[in-house]
Amino acid sequence: MYAVVDIKGFQYKLEKGETLRVPKFDTEVGKKVKLSDVLFIADGDKYSIGQPTIEGAVVEATVTDQGKLGKIIVFKKKRRKDYSVKRGHRQDFTELSIDSIKVSGAKKAKKTAAEKPEEIKDTETKAKASEEIKDTETKAAKDSAKKLL
Repeated sequence: MYAVVDIKGFQYKLEKGETLRVPKFDTEVGKKVKLSDVLFIADGDKYSIGQPTIEGAVVEATVTDQGKLGKIIVFKKKRRKDYSVKRGHRQDFTELSIDSIKVSGAKKAKKTAAEKPEEIKDTETKAKASEEIKDTETKAAKDSAKKLL
């Protein structure tokens, strides 16, 4: 089981037991964090896609470390203009260990009245219409899953 979560504007693919470094959180080491901006969850061949997020889905993580990454050098130069600037910085980070991915009360997308086909009396046209609906649903689901990943 894995989930795609939005953390401070960045999207991460998370699995249970994984550790990752994200932009700094203002929490202490050892505290638990709940990430509720879950965009996508896959469990084997079952998956659910949020619009924009999945309601009731939460990823629980523990803060394991906080610190700074390596120095990044920013050097600017314009030749023949006697201009050069050297600056740098170290980005703050928080290291998270993923404890669990919970989907409690997640609702599946409901079809609107516009998407539901009208009553069709002929059996051949019914079969064709149902196949077309299934094809469009699977194509839309696959396209949105590709966009997230």
